[in-house]
Amino acid sequence: MTVPKAPRQSLRIGAGAGYSGDRIPPAVELAEKGELDYLVFECLAERTIALAQLQRSQDARLGFDALLAARMRAVLPACVARGVTIISNMGAANPLAAGHEVIRVARELGIPKLTVAVLLGDDVLTQIQNQTLPLMDSSDTLDSLAGSVISANAYIGAAGIVEALAQGADVVITGRVADPALFLAPLIHEFGWAMNDWDTLGKGVLIGHLLECAGQITGGYFADPGYRDVPDLARLGFPLAEVSSDGSAVITKVADSGGCVTVPTCASQLLYEIENPAAYLQPDVVADFSKVTLTQIGPDRVRVEGATGRQRPDQLKVTVGHRDGFIGEGQISYAGLGAQARGQLALSVLQERLAGVTALDKRFELIGVNAIHGDHLATGHTPYEVRARAAMRVATRQEAELVAHEVEALYINGPASGGGVTQSVREVIAAASTLIPREWAPTSVTLLEV
Repeated sequence: MTVPKAPRQSLRIGAGAGYSGDRIPPAVELAEKGELDYLVFECLAERTIALAQLQRSQDARLGFDALLAARMRAVLPACVARGVTIISNMGAANPLAAGHEVIRVARELGIPKLTVAVLLGDDVLTQIQNQTLPLMDSSDTLDSLAGSVISANAYIGAAGIVEALAQGADVVITGRVADPALFLAPLIHEFGWAMNDWDTLGKGVLIGHLLECAGQITGGYFADPGYRDVPDLARLGFPLAEVSSDGSAVITKVADSGGCVTVPTCASQLLYEIENPAAYLQPDVVADFSKVTLTQIGPDRVRVEGATGRQRPDQLKVTVGHRDGFIGEGQISYAGLGAQARGQLALSVLQERLAGVTALDKRFELIGVNAIHGDHLATGHTPYEVRARAAMRVATRQEAELVAHEVEALYINGPASGGGVTQSVREVIAAASTLIPREWAPTSVTLLEV
């Protein structure tokens, strides 16, 4: 008779990435020195998966995170040696191909045994076709994007990852999963939390939300010299959470790594991308962070507690990727006396030259003067150097190329002493959002083994 495994009383979970292009060495540091049980890589932004779907449409072998192999090559030896389970949404638009890539890297490294679980079910492009669904943050419906949609991925919850862990996965690869769910799943699995224990799930979502952006909670995206100083920012360490079975946790980092974990860094991340702290909508629970407390209990150690939750929503959010024209962009620099006036003249020339191009959106600005906050704050000083930028979103690639070409032509057809021209033309893959019934996104787990 098999004796059920007793639930764990504590768990250590590290954040190995906060976006697709994040640094790899801090994840290795966590794998080797963090004494972890789980290492989670969160690598999908709203448009990242749409771009990955476009890549997959061009080559069926692609569509997963470009750094997947490099990350696995860097951390697999330490994780396998120390029994650390890896969870990641680096599968992006092609989780199954990503799973096979992990197996390939494991064989390359000579790892004798590894079970990779691939979670499928977030791709709902077929399900939404020919549906008239309201778009979020818009008065339009989904059918207004007819002919331009390239992807539709639902934010699924933790249940599929929990199933994968129950099947003995050493590595779990997913597509579009809600970011906190990547961290919530191992807590459910190890602590035996019920999927309708809303208060406890709310606590788990809090932990996931705090960890999901990796270095943002250890001082990244936070430092402001003289106001919010962060030590050794060049060696920023990524965070880990020491989680208790009751859902309380301590956020910390590897000793001697750069950065810091303080109440202000944690508070900054707590409020990041939260529309309503009392109703943070997730596929597993509606989390309530309104009574969360943060307590500094030691150097680089902050205790977090007080989250609760309510019954999960009936619908799932879906990110719909669609083509939305092309952007043509060019930049040119001017320096010395009269730099601002020459830069402004360059923009005036470009505006006149491009007046006949129908723009879906456009920007003509001087970087260093008015590119961020506009003209109303661009007074009181005369810069020694500026960079003129013209960018237009247009319907066709040919029109976008014209924008870039006109900036280059300023070399000998514009104001004096312009230099350092850069040009780019790129297709715009935009993201819209809608809601679907959760039964439209059933999940399944596929196991791959070395």
